[in-house]
Amino acid sequence: MEWNADLIEALTGQVIGRRREIEQAVAALAAERHLLLEGPPGTGKSTLLRSIAQAIGTGFEFVEGNAELTPGRLVGMFDPAAVLEAGYSPDVFIDGPLAAALRDGSLLYLEEVNRIPEETLNVLISVMSEGELHIPRLGRLVAAPGFRLVAAMNPFDAVGTARISGAVYDRVCRLVMGYQPADDEMMIVARDATAATQRVGPGFLLTVVELVRATRQHADLRTGSSVRGAIDVVLLCDRLSTLRGTDPTDGNVTLDACLLALSGRVRVREGSGRTPEDVVAELWRRFLAPPDAAEESSGAGDDPKA
Repeated sequence: MEWNADLIEALTGQVIGRRREIEQAVAALAAERHLLLEGPPGTGKSTLLRSIAQAIGTGFEFVEGNAELTPGRLVGMFDPAAVLEAGYSPDVFIDGPLAAALRDGSLLYLEEVNRIPEETLNVLISVMSEGELHIPRLGRLVAAPGFRLVAAMNPFDAVGTARISGAVYDRVCRLVMGYQPADDEMMIVARDATAATQRVGPGFLLTVVELVRATRQHADLRTGSSVRGAIDVVLLCDRLSTLRGTDPTDGNVTLDACLLALSGRVRVREGSGRTPEDVVAELWRRFLAPPDAAEESSGAGDDPKA
């Protein structure tokens, strides 16, 4: 498929509620620019890029950014055993994801670019500037037509992240992706938890989405949950109710589902004196607890079973 309006329409049917971002991302890639997707976890950054790669029929190399991503792991390396036999021959060089994407003209998707070491980031800056890579003992590797680097990053203040240099920003187009509206998040949950959604009903689904969205503005939380948390709450309510022989909206079911799905996804602010379970239980009482349970627990501190 070509870089045209038909591509936009095809992608709009796959990626919910992101038409503007789809148009911007496609425009940047069609203009042969590198791209930086910036936003919190669970906002569809990798989903958007995978959909674009699939729609245009290009290769897709995925790299998870972390402190252990050395230049050798990104670029590739000579097989030590084969070098002893044949020397530094091109035949014994094992391509890493960067070398593979350069040879094939693929999209290289680097997740969480602001977690990788500076020396590895410098390799990427050189590739973005020159469109080629010099590998010692192998030689010059020129990017095939179609090669693009797409990096993604969480906001700088997320735990474990660092600022990236102006040299990176100067070589990319930056696309900010925030959380989607509640209606779009409902559609995502309904799509990814179809059978469970049919059993719990749209009203319950809306309430779960509202609860999860409330984690993002809670005063005691540094980081809230993405829409993945809402998907898991709905799926867990469905499964727990089956195991217990009760209704998916039963108070004990919804409480346990919320604790399971959300307590690991939220991050409590330093000095708040609360645990993730405290905050999740509070939100459960506000949104999902049966009226009698909410009244009983309103003066019972932070014990969700009080």
